[in-house]
This record gives sequence, structure tokens and C-alpha cells, in this order.
Amino acid sequence: MVNEMGKSEVKALKRGAGLLMPISSLPSPYGIGTLGKEAYKFADFVKATGGTYWQVLPIGPTSYGDSPYQSFSAFAGNPYFIDLDVLVEEGLLLQEEIDEKDWGEEENKVDYAKIYESRFDVLRKAYARSRHAGTKAFKTFVAENEYWLQDYSLYMAVKGAFESKSWTEWDDDIRLRKPEAVSRYEKKLKSEIGFWNFLQFKFDEQWKKLMVYAHELGIEIVGDIPLYVAMDSADVWVHSDLFELDEDLREINIAGVPPDLFSETGQRWGNPLYRWDVMEQDGFSWWKERMKSCAYHYDVIRIDHFIGIVNYYSIPATCPTAMEGKWKKGPGKKLTDMINETIGDKKIIAEDLGVLTAPVIKLIQANNYPGMKILGFALDASDPTNEYLPHNFTTDNSVVYIGTHDNETLVGALIQLNEEQQERLADYYDARNPYDIARAMIKRAYSLNCRVAIFQVQDLLYLDNTARMNFPSTLGGNWEWRMTADQYDRMDASYYKKLAELYYR
Repeated sequence: MVNEMGKSEVKALKRGAGLLMPISSLPSPYGIGTLGKEAYKFADFVKATGGTYWQVLPIGPTSYGDSPYQSFSAFAGNPYFIDLDVLVEEGLLLQEEIDEKDWGEEENKVDYAKIYESRFDVLRKAYARSRHAGTKAFKTFVAENEYWLQDYSLYMAVKGAFESKSWTEWDDDIRLRKPEAVSRYEKKLKSEIGFWNFLQFKFDEQWKKLMVYAHELGIEIVGDIPLYVAMDSADVWVHSDLFELDEDLREINIAGVPPDLFSETGQRWGNPLYRWDVMEQDGFSWWKERMKSCAYHYDVIRIDHFIGIVNYYSIPATCPTAMEGKWKKGPGKKLTDMINETIGDKKIIAEDLGVLTAPVIKLIQANNYPGMKILGFALDASDPTNEYLPHNFTTDNSVVYIGTHDNETLVGALIQLNEEQQERLADYYDARNPYDIARAMIKRAYSLNCRVAIFQVQDLLYLDNTARMNFPSTLGGNWEWRMTADQYDRMDASYYKKLAELYYR
């Protein structure tokens, strides 16, 4: 969309409220949340709270470490989210084939090791019985996803042939994608490639139906996309020329952030950096296809680490920490212009947390993108000038959160404050104990002059840090929390609906 000044911009978010609930965290008898009946039940719950937004974490297939921000593909859906009960209804699975598997013992946690061991075995049975290949629906799906589907499915098939190792550890001929090797593996692994195509087809079917249902309820899906992609991904393997790799396809420079108050050595994420100059030469075609995919899957697109579009931190791959990096200039307006032109009537949220420089602020404002306000970033209220205290909010064009997936739960953070900090916060929110403060903060978020207020379900349940989703820069124990079916009863939907009505959300 282009305004009267000739400036490219996206549509504004409607005032409203919503919940942050990853698909993986939905209740399920099969170890991890799916796109089945519990997803529809949660959409109903969002509606019951008066909400109009449901934010999810990235929905791509996860790799080592189980992080949705380190995916095997920037385009594919996570096969773990395919609902097995739907496959039973379609005659592709028998209930006993599902029940005989071990899906984990803890109802409130995802056991990724057991999911990995069980899920694909069951899905292969469904694939063997499916007669999808000759259908018009499947052929249309393949044609509409020509840009990435075959490459991704070949990548996953070859990965399986190499015992799930990263593509950087494959034999040189296929690692370097020599044409004769690609052709040989395509023939050798034809059935396996078909299996991965089938999984994406089923994911797409179930995702589309859930989207239709959410829209019928007046709910928009907020999707979250990482700025960078994983080194071990089909994207880097297929489009290696778009990333900072050497002639042998090894990383030259990688992504991260410099040392700060939270980390003395900075954060070394390990993602390969883009060759922005090369991308610009073909009109950012890979990014254009990625944003088309996002616009297909989501109504609102939250771009994680948005500041990296303006200026990004480059760390030599040989450096074991993030201490030797340097800041470099990103594509800025050239990329956001393409994004705005590509996504049509969909909307953007800029994750603008971190070191905000003047050029970053200018680009966000020029595009009319809402940024983020995190009330949990000002919990001790000791500095009245803290930009995350509500009285310092200067614009309504923002999305307010108590916290995100990377933060402590609200109660988990409050109970760790010392007595002086709790007293200051109690005075600020006119509440007396951590649980009353939490309730007051949630109410305040509803009342603020921010475009949208989004709450983690853990915070509406007043859970401590045992329900925390992620501890940044750590491996293991993350992305595991799941809601249990009986916890709906611990959240008073009518109370939140009353707040939504009271504050015109």
C-alpha cells in the first residue's frame, strides 16, 4: 500500500487484545500441541476473553535444540503439529497405532526425544495408506509451493540418509549440490521425498482450516518470524550464494549481539549472515517469497530482531564468543519497501527490543510499524524515566506485552524481587503482594493507549518460572511448557472479556 506522500506502508493494527500461545503448548494426548480440536478450543477461548488476536511462535520444523527460531526451513510447517486424530478420521491411521506409542509422561511438558522417536513412525503409516498424490488438491499445493517444496523435501530425505546430520557434514558432492549428485539422490530417495511432500500437504490442509475457523470468530493470527535462518536448513543449502559462506560453504561471519548488561561475552547465535548486496541484485527474491509465505500463513507478521534490518552485528565464525564482532549496515528501507509491497493487506509488528539507534526508529516510524512495549522490563520501578513504565509511553502505535517467550513469567519474576523493589512496584500499581501486582499489571495493560495488548497464557494462569518457555543462550529444557486441559478452568474468561469491553478492546 502506498500513501498520499508516495511512502510505502502497511495497514494499521486494529485496537484489541489477544493471547500468546504456541501451537506446541496446546493440550494434547500425544505429547505436543497440534492443529486439531484443542487448537479450535483455544480459538474459542480467545474469543471468550474478548480477544481478537492469537499470537503463535514460528511454526517451522524444529532442529537440534527444539527452538522454533532454528528451523530446517523458512517456509515449511512443523510435522509435529499435524493432528493425528484427524488422520484417524481420514482413515489413514488406526487409533491403536497411536496409543501404542510413548508420547511422554508429563502432561505439562513436551518430551521432544520421545516425540521424535514416535511421531514419524506413525506418520509414515499414514503416508503409506494415503492416496493423495493423484488428487487435484495435492497437485495444486505442489504447484503453489514450487519455489521451496521440492528442495525442502529433498533436503529432509538426504538428511535422513545421512543419519540426520547437518548438510555441512554430508558427502561433498551432495553437500555442494553438484547437479549429478542432486539428480542421483532425487531418484534414489523418490519415495522419501514423497513422504516429506505429504507431511507438508497435510500440515497445509490443517493450518488452512484452523485459519478459516479463527477468522469466523473474528480472530487474527499473529505469526512470528526470525530475521535469520538456521545454518542447517534447506534455505542455506539451496541458496548458499545468498549467505556469507566461503567457497567450501563454511560460515565466514555469523549473527548475534554484543556484550551487554545481560551477557559479558554477548550472544553468539550462529546463524549465517545474509549477503544483502547479492540479495538486492535480484530484488530480494528469496525474501519476497518468504514474505509471501508469511502473508499466506498469518494475518499479522511479527519480525523478530527487526533492528538487524537496519544495522546488524557481524561476528567472525572463528570467534567462540560475540566479543569480536562489529556493526554493519543492513538493507533498511529497500527491504521494507519490498515487504510492504509483497504482503498485501497483512500487517507488521517490529520487534524493536534492544539497542534502538536513530535510523532504526526512523525506519519503523516511516513504515508506520507498531513496536513493542514490555511491562516486565520495568519491574522494580526504581527509575521513573524507564521507557517501559506506562507513564512514559508516548505513542499508541505499539503492542504491549507483560513479557515474551524469552522472559520469566510475570509471577516468576515478581516473587524474586527484593522487598524494596516489591514495595516500589506495589506503590506504582496500587497493589500489595506479587499476585495482586500481577493482576494489576494485566489490567493496566488492557487500559493503555497501545494498539494491541497481548498476554502469555502462563501469566493469565499466574504460573511461576517452571512454566517459562525459553532461557536465551541456553540449550536444553527450553520450548517444553504445555498447558493442561484442566487449566482453562483457572482462567476467568469473563473477567478478561469485561476488561476488553471496559477499555474498548
